[in-house]
Amino acid sequence: MNLQQLRYVHEVARHGLNVSEAAEALFTSQPGVSKQIRQLEAELGVDIFVRHGKRLVEITAPGRAVLEIVGRILRDMENLRQVGEEFSNEAAGRLSIATTHTQARYALPRVVRDFMQRYPQVKLELHQGNPRQVCEMVLSGEADIAIATEAIAEFDELVTLPCHQWNRCIVAPLRHPILQVSPLTLEEIARWPIVTYDFAFTGRNLINKAFLGRGLKPNVVLTAIDSDVIKTYVGMGLGIGILARMAYDPVLDKNLGMVDAAHLFESSTTRIGIARKAWLRGYVYAFIELFAPQLSRRVVDAALAGGGTDPGL
Repeated sequence: MNLQQLRYVHEVARHGLNVSEAAEALFTSQPGVSKQIRQLEAELGVDIFVRHGKRLVEITAPGRAVLEIVGRILRDMENLRQVGEEFSNEAAGRLSIATTHTQARYALPRVVRDFMQRYPQVKLELHQGNPRQVCEMVLSGEADIAIATEAIAEFDELVTLPCHQWNRCIVAPLRHPILQVSPLTLEEIARWPIVTYDFAFTGRNLINKAFLGRGLKPNVVLTAIDSDVIKTYVGMGLGIGILARMAYDPVLDKNLGMVDAAHLFESSTTRIGIARKAWLRGYVYAFIELFAPQLSRRVVDAALAGGGTDPGL
């Protein structure tokens, strides 16, 4: 048994049992991956994968147990590497952040700028996806931390840290009648076609919950995971938009008007997600504190040591 074999089975599982994709990600050959997996199964005395001909079609019950242990071993190996790098060169390395488009586009630019000025030798990577995808990136080891609003609190494998609360606004083309309504009501919003976030963002539940609570059925004509896409189609006159307040910029969005809707919907909390028992380098703590000043190293360490989650701000 060797670490190479563990990495191979982990990568195959991560790529949905596609051995070709796993081999490509590992910069090796498909037959080599298959051979190493067979050797590991022979040594363990169990099949990790169910096969149909040459294809892997399912993970066996013992395979799921094996993969859980393999994941822990690989995370611990990464922690060992991080320890070595921290004490050999504390100001250089890599920081990989998985986040949503809205956070990357509107909440993170200032933080990224300040961090890169402070740590010029750290290579910063931003991976974008929906909230569930960014959590899975952290669990697979592809990213160090996740930043999102929805879904993070649903992953027991992550320690979650609340950062800040935000709410929603209504955007519409200039001179649209809804921009003149005061006070803005759900009944008025429900009169118009709506463009808003995709159901991959469970924050949609807060929007739906608000309408259902008033016995209203919103006419959602288009959904997207990208705030800029929503604003583009609103600008084309396809409907009014419901989006994160932080995603509206009066300078950049000159063709759109905005009405705050915080009084109509429950607020959401942006959270940072970190793998349990992760060992963080010093500059990771610095990035977290730049993004959420209340999350000092002491607070983060306490959360990691306790292994718990903070339900809110």
